[in-house]
Amino acid sequence: MSTALSDSIFETNPYVGHPNLSELEAEVLWQYAKLSQNVKELIAETRRVSEAPDEKLLKQLRALEVKMGLVLTLFKASVWAVINEQPLADTSSSAYADITADDTVRH
Repeated sequence: MSTALSDSIFETNPYVGHPNLSELEAEVLWQYAKLSQNVKELIAETRRVSEAPDEKLLKQLRALEVKMGLVLTLFKASVWAVINEQPLADTSSSAYADITADDTVRH
């Protein structure tokens, strides 16, 4: 696909002056030709992007992954600190005493 051809389709209407086409038909065909060229360029660009990974984007994602790992670690540490700061409940006076009581029969 040559860029000269693709640039010329956007600048000049190749259908103007065709003896079998009216002015409106020539204009409609030109719009279709420009649309077709845009779709071809879009397909080529999407193939290029999907086939080769973007190294800059990968580096940014790796840095983000490291930061998110750090955030997760700090969050876990904060939750653990909050849990450890809470006083232990007295199980004999707790509402959960009946539920959590050990009713295992031992011989």
